[in-house]
Amino acid sequence: MSTSVMGTPAAVSFVSSDTSDDVSSDVSLDSSLATGPAPSPAISLTGAMNDTMAELLDAIVATDGMMASITAYRAQLIDQARSWSEFSANIASPDVPNRAGGWDAATVAHRELVTELACALRLPERTAETLVAHSHILAASLPATLEALQKGEISYRHAQSIADHAASLPADATAAFETAVLPAARTLTIARFDHKARVQRERMNPESIEARHVAGVADRSVSVSGDRDGMAWLNAYLPAAEAIGIHNRLGDIAKSLKCKAEPRTITQLMADVLVDLLVDGEIVGASYRDGASCNDGGSCHDGSGDKAGPDGTHSIGRGIRATVLVTVPVLALLGLETPPATLEGFGPIDAETARELAATAPGFTRILTHPETGAVISVGRDRYSAPADLRRYLRVRDETCRFPGCGRLAINCDLDHTVDWQNRGPTSHDNLAHMCVGHHHLKHHTRWEVEQLGDGVLQWTSPLGRTYLTHPAVVIGSLES
Repeated sequence: MSTSVMGTPAAVSFVSSDTSDDVSSDVSLDSSLATGPAPSPAISLTGAMNDTMAELLDAIVATDGMMASITAYRAQLIDQARSWSEFSANIASPDVPNRAGGWDAATVAHRELVTELACALRLPERTAETLVAHSHILAASLPATLEALQKGEISYRHAQSIADHAASLPADATAAFETAVLPAARTLTIARFDHKARVQRERMNPESIEARHVAGVADRSVSVSGDRDGMAWLNAYLPAAEAIGIHNRLGDIAKSLKCKAEPRTITQLMADVLVDLLVDGEIVGASYRDGASCNDGGSCHDGSGDKAGPDGTHSIGRGIRATVLVTVPVLALLGLETPPATLEGFGPIDAETARELAATAPGFTRILTHPETGAVISVGRDRYSAPADLRRYLRVRDETCRFPGCGRLAINCDLDHTVDWQNRGPTSHDNLAHMCVGHHHLKHHTRWEVEQLGDGVLQWTSPLGRTYLTHPAVVIGSLES
């Protein structure tokens, strides 16, 4: 029996105990071992299996090194594209629009490069912009890092970390920073290395940490991203002291709620406390509500004498106060078996949650769809003649900015005439689409073009002539009566 990995054979030999004349063996032994006892089959098999695993591991490591080399090559190509786009901008191409109040040629060239790259690689624009920036600093300012990446000595994530930290240092400090941290990139995991690189950056940055912190606070933000099974991640980018303080307070409150009658874990309680505080501004739980206490037997009650339910818990929160759109199949409201409902900006949610939202949350706009076709049959009125109804129709149809890959919610976007109003474009559902501010400017100030193909489908044509289709989030029938 033999196996091979990456073309390297690993032989497994068995020594027969049959010594009859008609049995021959092709097993050859080293002369120094010929007089010793034959190895047992179990030992030979175990050794061969270990050899095979070692070969597999070597192949994996080699493949990882090849991937690192490819990312180094990609970085060089991207920086060449950046350099070429800047050169094109410097010769003031006559194809670049020169609109009043528009971007200058360098801005147009940069935005066209980033959006071309984002669409071609199916990346978020911010990711593509970071890729361009990292590629430039690797190619122009971090030659040793780029060489280590080409040789497969470090991963692209390590190179990204070096580039990211180096980008915030003065140009004359970059070489010293690279020399100080590159050896660690060859031996440490990315998490441990990033910590080391961050500490080194702090030491070498001539600007005070106070001044840099003030600048960093300006970037604070909150975002949400969808996940599986009707769940989502709520992320907040905050000053470190405040983020840790919030986390610690959630933990303290969760621990104070924990008692024998409380079935939730501390982790679950922390999440529920966060929801209660942000949604309703108050906490309601098994062991605490307006001065609740837990007696020695573990049964919980509050100061008002309101006893806990049979399972020892009270409901958490009082419902979402924000205004969002929920698309609910008609039969879902009747409790029948149906496809999932849709929460604006997230996607499918279970029918039970949709029924609760439709029944109890006054801030939700209920949109009914046909149970078989999924086509919207009502958003509160039968026709979309008034401007407010038309905007609501388009918000449901688009859900997000309609530029390829953009996920900014329609509620935060401009409603753009595909054919400009000044060019006699009508204000109608088949000539309107949502654009975030950045892509609205991109449409008007660069060579990107967009065309409506019908049924809410948009075709974008890039400056290099590549075409991309974006489809509506919800397929809606004609507005004609």
